[in-house]
Amino acid sequence: MSKFGVMVMGPAGAGKSTFCASLITHLQLNRRSAFYINLDPAAESFEHTPDLDIKDLISLEDVMEEMKLGPNGGLIYCFEFLMENLDFLTEALDSLTEEYLIIIDMPGQIELYTHIPILPTLVRFLTQPGALDIRLCAAYLLEGTFVVDRAKFFAGTLSAMSAMILLEVPHINILSKMDLVKGQIKKKELKRFITPDASLLEDDPADIARRKAGLEVVPQNSDPKDKDAVMSGATFKRLNEAVAGLIETFSMVSYLKLDCTDEESVQSILSYIDDCIQYHEAQEPRELPEEEYDE
Repeated sequence: MSKFGVMVMGPAGAGKSTFCASLITHLQLNRRSAFYINLDPAAESFEHTPDLDIKDLISLEDVMEEMKLGPNGGLIYCFEFLMENLDFLTEALDSLTEEYLIIIDMPGQIELYTHIPILPTLVRFLTQPGALDIRLCAAYLLEGTFVVDRAKFFAGTLSAMSAMILLEVPHINILSKMDLVKGQIKKKELKRFITPDASLLEDDPADIARRKAGLEVVPQNSDPKDKDAVMSGATFKRLNEAVAGLIETFSMVSYLKLDCTDEESVQSILSYIDDCIQYHEAQEPRELPEEEYDE
């Protein structure tokens, strides 16, 4: 019997825990069961108490103190320790039925989603047939306010694409905190960010402001090691163009919009998650209660 789950990922500050809380609240209001897992060993406060918390197994604070590691190194150590103690997950998840949506709240360190093989190993363990057999999808959150800064937006999009390639599971990308973008960007302009393309850099507001201010731009063929060239933005601009071109070439990333203050927005994201994991296809039809009539 398959189980169903979503792994909520993204950089720090993208609103992952807020999204998890909104999703759980929505599920409860619609009489659906949720099982909330926190895999961020540095998380301290929750709107909904996790049903399973990695801090019950290992704490980032203890690792940093005992192993003399920094936050990022300590986090990686915590996940390596988790991989050596996977019974911690198995014992909690084995008894869950297909009626539950397993929500996994991940930490925000980008290393986990780019070049370290820990998460792919964890995903394979969760999804392998015959064991937990979880139909899992990934939800990668990127802060919606990044659309105001084209460089941040393309850097975040590159990290989302990296996670898609690394994990190899059904994947949706989400622009979160869209309530903060209202009034900053027009709806017509926002549509251009839903499916990113390199032409967004051609009318970058930062470049337009620089030209209006009469600031000199060092030629594109300047030496990247030249400090003045770097400070003028020429090298930085070439890097952004290369990243945007790579993203456009693969054409893998498109975004959904999320406003956690809007119930319909949360419901819309949930419908995409359900489609990815084929949740409704596995549900048994429920018989309606028989009506009683007076004889």
